[in-house]
Amino acid sequence: MIRNLLATTSVIAVVGTTALHADTFPEIEDLTLGFIKLTDMAPLAIAYERGYFEDEGLFVTLEAQANWKVLIDGVIDGNLHGAHMLAGQPLAATIGFGTEAHIVTPFVFDLNGNATTVSNEVWELMRPAIPSDADGKPVHPISAEALRPALEAFADQGRPFNMGMVFPVSTHNFELRYWLAAGGIHPGFYSADNIAGQIGAEALLSVTPPPQMPATLEAGTISGYTVGEPWNQQAVAMGIGVPVATDLDIFPMRAEKVLGLRADFVAQNPNTVRALTRAMIRAGIWLDENDNANREEAVQIISSPNYVGADPEVLRNSMTGTFEYEKGDVRPVPDFNVFSRYYANYPFTSDAVWYLTQMRRWGQITEAKSDEWYIETAKSVFLSDLFEEAAQSLVADGLAPAEMFPFGTDGFRDVVDHAIDGLPFDGRAPNAYIDSFPLGLTGEQVVVGTQVQG
Repeated sequence: MIRNLLATTSVIAVVGTTALHADTFPEIEDLTLGFIKLTDMAPLAIAYERGYFEDEGLFVTLEAQANWKVLIDGVIDGNLHGAHMLAGQPLAATIGFGTEAHIVTPFVFDLNGNATTVSNEVWELMRPAIPSDADGKPVHPISAEALRPALEAFADQGRPFNMGMVFPVSTHNFELRYWLAAGGIHPGFYSADNIAGQIGAEALLSVTPPPQMPATLEAGTISGYTVGEPWNQQAVAMGIGVPVATDLDIFPMRAEKVLGLRADFVAQNPNTVRALTRAMIRAGIWLDENDNANREEAVQIISSPNYVGADPEVLRNSMTGTFEYEKGDVRPVPDFNVFSRYYANYPFTSDAVWYLTQMRRWGQITEAKSDEWYIETAKSVFLSDLFEEAAQSLVADGLAPAEMFPFGTDGFRDVVDHAIDGLPFDGRAPNAYIDSFPLGLTGEQVVVGTQVQG
């Protein structure tokens, strides 16, 4: 009774700005949402701290999760109503790779936000192969070709070359693979019988939870990793590693994290999902507005142990538009974290297609699929209609300008060719894109045992 009274009071207080009406009241007011301790969980923290959830009649509890598997399992079993997910997780679950469940998203948290870091030992082996600028600093972007001397040195010593990524269907796994392959280094295949992802690999990729990355690197268990912030900048602060590539170098401006929800929850609670999406959109706008003017406040908020729990000095680098590669080598990277501009929150069909192409390229999708399959699967997970409905209501309420959203789009970004290998990506033609790679599965090829056939 008290909670209902509080919800009603909240609605009355904001009715002039958010235009909540009885027919749009959330079906469920109390929500528990999960997240991983990464910088790009910020929209959740901001929506909570600035009262956007309460404006929408929602009473939200935010709970940090131990790792990505625990997080998605929590959504599937109902312990979490939704979560800050890797963009590949809803897609993989829906097609039955790993966990099987229909998970969907109406909202993208952010674009970009990751980097690849190597140990000091590996960096010393790489550095002679990297050109320098007039100031003696490494020229970026750095190709994975520069990693070859380190691979050879490790092989001569009989040591495996291990690298960490956060989850088999994470952006980080696909970015690390993309970077390695663009430099001619095989990151390994998956198969129907072997989901380790190391078949034929020159660099052995395996899972390490994000907050554990620096300690694992320092211990020498891995020699490099791809992860989101603040864990690359933490390696620099600790003096144990050097970031060598960001996702802006590898394949920029693509969905990074998403709001993952069970499809049946979405179907049963449309008002709740609309309210949740509205609050998240407002948080993204606040994070990017006025040329990132609010980022310093955001850094202080997410540095709390309840959220990311990292030193504000470490968080500040990427969040405020700079990035430190080595001690003192601080460079401007204004788009390292993007939370709303460039239509960041829109669940583009083509972004989902890109993830599916990478799953096929490395054997997580074991057999060839038609272009139609890729596109329809993407559309069944990235729910642009729900996003547009929430965004339209914000525009109608005067809380967001219409030009912030790509209303009327068909869900496909323009063809781009700014990846590190220069290969153009057209989300409407996924098989042609897959077949354009010199390294990876193409056509009807399948992995059988340790061999590629077809």
